[in-house]
Amino acid sequence: MIERLLGDAEIVDAARRLRREDEVAEALARVAWSVVAEPGDAVAGTLIGELGAVDALAVAVGGSRQGAFALLDVAGTGQRALSEARKRWMPRADPRAVRDALRGAHDIDATLLLPGDACWPASLDDLGANAPTALWVRGRAELLVAEPRASLVGARASSGYGEHVAAELAGDLAATGTVIVSGGAYGIDGAAHRAALGVSGATVAFLAGGVDRAYPAGHQHLIGQIAARGAVVSEPPCGAAPTKWRFLARNRLIAALGHATVVIEAGWRSGSLNTAGHAAALGRPLGAVPGPVTSAASAGCHRLLREYDAQCVTSAAEVRELWGMGVGTSSHVLAVDPDRIRLLDAMSTRARVSVDELVRRSGLPPDRVRALLGLLELEEEVRRDDRGWRRLPATAPA
Repeated sequence: MIERLLGDAEIVDAARRLRREDEVAEALARVAWSVVAEPGDAVAGTLIGELGAVDALAVAVGGSRQGAFALLDVAGTGQRALSEARKRWMPRADPRAVRDALRGAHDIDATLLLPGDACWPASLDDLGANAPTALWVRGRAELLVAEPRASLVGARASSGYGEHVAAELAGDLAATGTVIVSGGAYGIDGAAHRAALGVSGATVAFLAGGVDRAYPAGHQHLIGQIAARGAVVSEPPCGAAPTKWRFLARNRLIAALGHATVVIEAGWRSGSLNTAGHAAALGRPLGAVPGPVTSAASAGCHRLLREYDAQCVTSAAEVRELWGMGVGTSSHVLAVDPDRIRLLDAMSTRARVSVDELVRRSGLPPDRVRALLGLLELEEEVRRDDRGWRRLPATAPA
């Protein structure tokens, strides 16, 4: 695939607008990886770590697998993992998608950030094989390496109490030089970003889709402000849709970038707990803001305080105290089944979808899709008829 990319003058010219001449091959390979593999794909990360992005791409979609199995065995995977990964990568190995990603980045003046760049945040490398292969940035990429950085997250369906606390914490921290990191969503995320901007502070928003697709739509103006005065960042390329799986994968970047993560308000099953789980797994300091014991909106925060060794946070000063706290990996894991989420996210409650189409949409290998469909059918979450598979409305994921 890399030969086809380098042989396309339009693609090469587009890459040259983003990177130096001697970086074109590496840049194209990493853009191709962002198109071919879903965020956090550990097999892709292992290949790139062992072979480099260019040679790894040849192994992934070019059919050149000599020596790759041995390298994967050393890293804890093997021939079966690579074979399954290639099944999910090959349907996406289209140079036109790389060209579209580069065009989209040029149209909105986005920066392509690669490992080793001056603004590449070394903290993301703590993710190991799950680290991003590249980042797309609108705005001030230098904020990704500015210090200190606090990740403030919480529920989309937030209360007035939660938004007030988020604004107080973010405003105080940003006014004194802390970069506020969040996800650009409704609720707590939006309150934190707005407060940082309101005191002329710095803020970074990680999106689940491409940086050219402001999501949610109601935050288009806010995300535009962040791009103009802070930084909007994504792992998927321009044009990529913000799927539920990508939201969960995005959470690991929010947790990894922050010197500490604070959950301000979260329900018992809030997606913010997924971010907290990543922070705990990375050994990052984890804080949670308590709320009324009668409030379901704070049940997740109370769960973090009681079960997951989170520190109680009630002020910006207590957030700052987290910087110096070393925490070990929690013995508890806030786990989700990523393949299950990706498959359900690829399905519709109305239209029937074939297995082949689900493979293309989810990026999962065919055998894995069929196995998951069988389990989900037993659990009455999906149903099959002569026209294909659909998700049952009563069990749509939150």
